[in-house]
Amino acid sequence: MKDSDPVNERRPNAKYNLSNQDSKVNPESGLIFHYSRERRLAKAPENVQNLYNEQKKTVFGLFGVLVADRPRRILFFMIIFLCALIMVLSTLGFFDDSQMLDGNKVEITGTIYEGNTIIIIKKTVRNNNAYTGAVDAAVSPITREEGDQYQVFTHRIFFTMENEEQYRFAVPFDTPELGIVLQSDKDVILQFTIKPE
Repeated sequence: MKDSDPVNERRPNAKYNLSNQDSKVNPESGLIFHYSRERRLAKAPENVQNLYNEQKKTVFGLFGVLVADRPRRILFFMIIFLCALIMVLSTLGFFDDSQMLDGNKVEITGTIYEGNTIIIIKKTVRNNNAYTGAVDAAVSPITREEGDQYQVFTHRIFFTMENEEQYRFAVPFDTPELGIVLQSDKDVILQFTIKPE
């Protein structure tokens, strides 16, 4: 194998003159070796020049910043639309787990504490003829397996004429789901399923 000799090795286009010989001798031959934005824009079409000359409108205030360009406007109005939708749905009761017991709005929640569950019943009077008197509550764990014993814990509370009342009592269950049945003296029965936290 021969040693490569750089003198003998020539590029394939050695016959072609690839550089301007005058520029080596005369640097002011008209070649520009730096970037000039003004010269580039002077040769650009008119619509490109207008884009660079156009001044952006300054928008003052918080609302102006939120709707300054198209993506921000879309995001802003989507947030407004979703907030309005949530308010309408909550007003119509889609997010409300409460039920009506003879003129009383009843909400039930639960909290697990040291192996027991504390049941919280919140009652709100909705009309003048709302029920007052004894209400029996039966609480039982919801089991998913066959063979589990069916345990029921009962408790009695009394609704009064107060507009808002809360009743709390503890049950000896710490299961993930509880079934609760409320029954008034008028044989009105409500059924709830809660997940204590």
